[in-house]
Amino acid sequence: MKAISVGILLLGVMISCSGYQGARSDKGLAADVRHGVLFYQENRYAGWPANNGIWNWDNEILVGFVEADHKTTDGLHTYDQSSARHKYARSTDGGERWKIEDAFEQGQTAWGNDHSIPSDMAEEPKPLVTPMPDFTDPGFVITFVRHNNNDGPTHFYYSMNRGKEWSGPYSFPDLGTPGIASRTDYIVENERELSLFLTTAKADKKEGRVAFARTTDGGLTWELVSWITEEHGGFDIMPSSLRLSETELLTVIRRRMADRQDLLIAYRSTDNGKSWRPLKNPVNDTGNGGSPPALVKLDDGRLALGYIYRSVYGSRVCVRFSSDNGESWSDEIVLRSGDGANRDAGYPRMVQRPDGKLVLIYYWNNANDKDATPYRYIATTIFDPDHWR
Repeated sequence: MKAISVGILLLGVMISCSGYQGARSDKGLAADVRHGVLFYQENRYAGWPANNGIWNWDNEILVGFVEADHKTTDGLHTYDQSSARHKYARSTDGGERWKIEDAFEQGQTAWGNDHSIPSDMAEEPKPLVTPMPDFTDPGFVITFVRHNNNDGPTHFYYSMNRGKEWSGPYSFPDLGTPGIASRTDYIVENERELSLFLTTAKADKKEGRVAFARTTDGGLTWELVSWITEEHGGFDIMPSSLRLSETELLTVIRRRMADRQDLLIAYRSTDNGKSWRPLKNPVNDTGNGGSPPALVKLDDGRLALGYIYRSVYGSRVCVRFSSDNGESWSDEIVLRSGDGANRDAGYPRMVQRPDGKLVLIYYWNNANDKDATPYRYIATTIFDPDHWR
């Protein structure tokens, strides 16, 4: 295969959950789940949608990812980091077909982690001096880029036309923390106010701790409103968050313990982010390497949580549902497994289409299959949450 594969690839999915503790096996599931290839190219590596952002406007979906040269290494990620660039994929039919866009060409011109722009081409981030026009504009999106996984710094871009053109780069302040190395997780509150969930460095300058911040002046200044998690021997990073009501917020966070146990934790605020209380863990085990969460509030009021269980013996794509705003979660439902994906996989993002179906986007591979190519690619799983009502 020498061409880029874009579109939905029907795989005749066979789902078997009986081997997973706490997992649910649903006969007939194959008819409700479709796996597709968003981006694949031989000799290329594609990964990490969760390191960027996802947005949708009805059936139009925009999602970011990293593309690089494939490089055989002894480490987990088989890519040449010096060749890495940020890309976007855009669909106008609910994730059935995709067009690839280049982030640099559309205005993301600063060097960043896995956006290895040569120094003679890279712009230096500068402070924002004019407020962003209107957070509630239908075309507004904002994305945050970290310089490393530990103490940053972080810069950002914004767009007023659904990511077709980006303004920036703009430097983000450290807010008195040991450093900020944040991905994209925000909630628009009104024209000038935006709430932001940040990954900060700990006192030792290592990742990470999660904080809640806000701007009320269009991004000119930012206030650290509260800490969500405390420091510990591991890390808390990559929140996925949403508003439950006028006063309630929910965030699900990727956690790694000091003993390298990986899980997903959750916190809820009932005072608009001034304070937080921990909830029951949505997922107690996300495998060898862990997974960031992909949290969506469904049209029917339930919550859906997508994640990947990573394993050298075969990773799997999973979802859980909550009917009580995250106080409790269903058993694990396995959407994809058994097709040879090693643990260099995952980092999901997810949105709901107008027809109610969920589009889960992540990176995948079939490297455990000796007859398959080793290249990582961006995959989609489209499924109907009504199957589990």
